[in-house]
Amino acid sequence: MSFPNRLVGLRKLRSLTQQGLADLAGVHLTQIQRYESGAAQPTLEVMKKLAVALSASADALLFDDAERGPDDPLKLQFEAVRQFDEDDRRTALEVLEGLILKHQAKRMIGRTQGQQGQPAATPTARAPTRTRAARAGGQQRKSP
Repeated sequence: MSFPNRLVGLRKLRSLTQQGLADLAGVHLTQIQRYESGAAQPTLEVMKKLAVALSASADALLFDDAERGPDDPLKLQFEAVRQFDEDDRRTALEVLEGLILKHQAKRMIGRTQGQQGQPAATPTARAPTRTRAARAGGQQRKSP
């Protein structure tokens, strides 16, 4: 569902007219009509006002239910984690954050290499590099 459809749906769910929503959000009626028709997109500031006026989150205005949040199998895993004690929950969060960072790094490397026309690859250990002095003397500097 698109933003205009979600806006109309939330407005009607709250039994508001377009004028009523415009008054609550502090925007002109014409703007509400343009948002609902898809002819215009609200600014971030107006989006916040609409969310408050509709007693909804900005996520409810921007995303369908299935667009955000974990898939069903992950929901079950998170429900199980909710039962952990504080230390185990903290450990689970740290592991999850580490996996997310690893995934983001892979994506960034893939984008960088893709922009340079190179095939995306996973990071590998770097070979020892040689300093200018080492090249002159024939010695290699060891990488950490």
